[in-house]
Amino acid sequence: MSKAFTRESETDDDEVPSLPSAAQGKNYITRAGYERLRGELLELIDNERPKIVEVVHWAASNGDRSENGDYLYGKKRLREIDRRIRFLTKRLEIAEIVDPSVHQGSDQVYFGATVTCEYQDGRRVTVTIMGIDEADSSLQQVTWVSPLAKSLLRSRVGDEVALQTPTGLQPVEVLAVSYG
Repeated sequence: MSKAFTRESETDDDEVPSLPSAAQGKNYITRAGYERLRGELLELIDNERPKIVEVVHWAASNGDRSENGDYLYGKKRLREIDRRIRFLTKRLEIAEIVDPSVHQGSDQVYFGATVTCEYQDGRRVTVTIMGIDEADSSLQQVTWVSPLAKSLLRSRVGDEVALQTPTGLQPVEVLAVSYG
């Protein structure tokens, strides 16, 4: 059977990437992270989608769509853009903007804190606790639903917390907390 007689799956297009289960009801995010997501959404709606619609319209007017690369690629790209728009819209609707600077000067770990901690083997790690949609591991940022962040939240400088790892519980000492 040729490709022309097959149906594209509707469910694949509507699938939204799964989110961590602890975050189903809340989407804590910093103001900067919210603005970044909002900017991406507006860019997709205002610029990228209209350009692709124009290309698809032009390609469709050329006739035979079954072997029209511009048309096929454009339709696929439109589905990807629409999927991302739906995802971003849903994430922004449930976003709860948190201002970490309200905890400035506190020695307790809250959302937005940059925490320096030491493992039992002497290894020191500095991480910043961020939102699910904005954390970047290459910048030593972890999401607030990660095992490390869950262990650190509400602890204070000098506290020793138990971090659940695949090899079992590991003690981690909180050395410093800052909000920037």
